[in-house]
Order: sequence, then C-alpha cells, then structure tokens
Amino acid sequence: MERVVLVTGASGGVGLALCRRLLEEDGRIHLCVACRNALKAEATRDAILELHPAAQVSTVEVDLGSLASVLRAAKELRCRFQRLDFVYLNAGIMPNPHVNFKALWKGLLTGKLLHMLTTAEGVMTQTDRLNGDGLQEVFTTNLFGHFILIRQLESLLCGNEKPSRLIWTSSSNARESAFSLSDYQHAKGQESYSSSKYATDLTSVVLNRKLNKQGLYSSVVCPGLVMSNMTYRILPVFLWTLLMPIMWLIRFFAKTYTLTPFNGAEAHVWLFKQKPEYLDALAKYHSCTSGLGKNYVEPRKMDVDEETAEKFYQKLLELEEQTLERYGDLLD
Repeated sequence: MERVVLVTGASGGVGLALCRRLLEEDGRIHLCVACRNALKAEATRDAILELHPAAQVSTVEVDLGSLASVLRAAKELRCRFQRLDFVYLNAGIMPNPHVNFKALWKGLLTGKLLHMLTTAEGVMTQTDRLNGDGLQEVFTTNLFGHFILIRQLESLLCGNEKPSRLIWTSSSNARESAFSLSDYQHAKGQESYSSSKYATDLTSVVLNRKLNKQGLYSSVVCPGLVMSNMTYRILPVFLWTLLMPIMWLIRFFAKTYTLTPFNGAEAHVWLFKQKPEYLDALAKYHSCTSGLGKNYVEPRKMDVDEETAEKFYQKLLELEEQTLERYGDLLD
C-alpha cells in the first residue's frame, strides 16, 4: 500500500508548500490535507491537483482550536484509514502580534540585534484569548489540539510494520524563559506563541521516550523566518515592501531567513527521507538557506529539561482526561 501522510495547516504557507514538495518526492503517497473548514480543504486539494493531477489527495476538516472538531476529525480518520505513516503537525496561530521597537533599538545598541532578528527573542508579543473550551487559544491550536489528535490516532500510528512519524513545526522562538509549568497555557504572559512552541519541544521529547518501542517516532523542525500570512500580519504591508530587500541581504548572515514557504519546508521534506531510528530525539531540525539561495538542514540541540518535559506531559494527560469526560459523546 501507498504511504499515508496527514498534514495539518495545509491551506497555505509552509503547509501547502510541504504538500507539493512531498508529492514531488513520492507521487505514490496518499496525501490527506487537514484544514480548518471544508471550503479551505477543497480549495487546497484543487490547488495541489493542479500541479499533481494524478496524485491521491483527500481532505479532512479539523479546527485545532476546537477540541470537539479534533475528536470528530480523529474519528473520521480512524474510519477511513488503517494506518498513518506520517503526521505533520504544522497548523498554528500567532494572534495580534506586536513588535517591541524599543527592544529592537536596545538590541542594536548592545550588539544583539542579529540574534533578536533570527529568534524574535524580546521582540514579539501577542494578545491571547480563551477559546470555546475555556482554554487559551494559542496553546490549544498550536499544541493541545495536536496532542489530542495524535492520542486519538495512536491505533493508526503504533504497531505498524514500518515506523510511523510525527513531525512538529516548532520555531527558533521556542524559549524556556517564556514557558512555565505553573502557567503552561500562558494565560498570564504576552509570549503565548513562544510558550506553545517550547511546549511542543517538550512534548516531542516525551513521546519518543514512551512510544519509540511501539514504532512511533517524533521529530521537531523549525522552518526559519518564512513570509506567510502569519508573518505579514506583524507589520503593515508598506513596511514589508521596504524591508524585503534588506531581509534578502540579512540572509547572507542569518541562514534561518528562509523567506519562502518552499525553503521553509526543507527540514520537513528532509525528515521524510530519513530513517527515524538514526535521528536525534533531542535535536530540532532547522530549515536553512544560504545567501546564494541553497537550501540545507541543520540539526541543533534543543534547550529542554527532560524532567520538566515529563511533568508537563502529565499535565497534558490530566487535561486530556477532562476533555474526554466533557466530550464523551464524540468517542467510539
């Protein structure tokens, strides 16, 4: 049978570029695109088939910010497939981003500007809100919705003849300083995106420890700085127009300025071709682009504490139990 690949957040940006690149690597895969609503899913499928008319592409509707939607999608996928070979956990949000220009100026004066521009450390803040489940929206969409999804799909992911793979889209902005076990949903801070991505790194580490023996492997990637709908919301369009030539120049010094979704998907596609048994479970695989436009992948050790990861995982399990009690009617 053909390999089955599920991609969340497939309607644009890195997700859509990834879908196209995966079909270039292997046109025999069955690609299932997961999007927030049915209209986006069908439009995404049509866009992919324009370039790959012979491809097997199906859709599933899932809003990762709605736990009921996640449970319904998981149930549909369990009915439709006997196994999943790859799940790209790519969907994410960064609502109401704001740039701290004062921090940028300070970085310029202290010589830390390049570091700040490549990691967004101290530069980006967000205003989060509660979703319909009473959970923080960024935490739910970027991490917990995905966690519930893969927990509900374990029967398709574990115990297969060949290993199955989870590949999470994280960020260089994933920082321990933005995360707290006592406020793991980041209800009290202004760096919810960074917190959710650090939580993603922690989760991947624990999943490997618990599920590798069952044939499920988890990896984390960083697409670099990609110009997408998420990025364009940070500044007015006219400023991006002025900044783009400068950003192309910065890429000679900052290899994580991948800029295009095609380049940003480099690490995702590279992992598609690797044997998971030989990968470093504590590494984050970064998409990089040289100043002359050559793409490559660079592994970097993640700054994660394994004890913290285990404690956080237990909190996720507790929250999962509450979720399943609330939505018991959506379970088999």
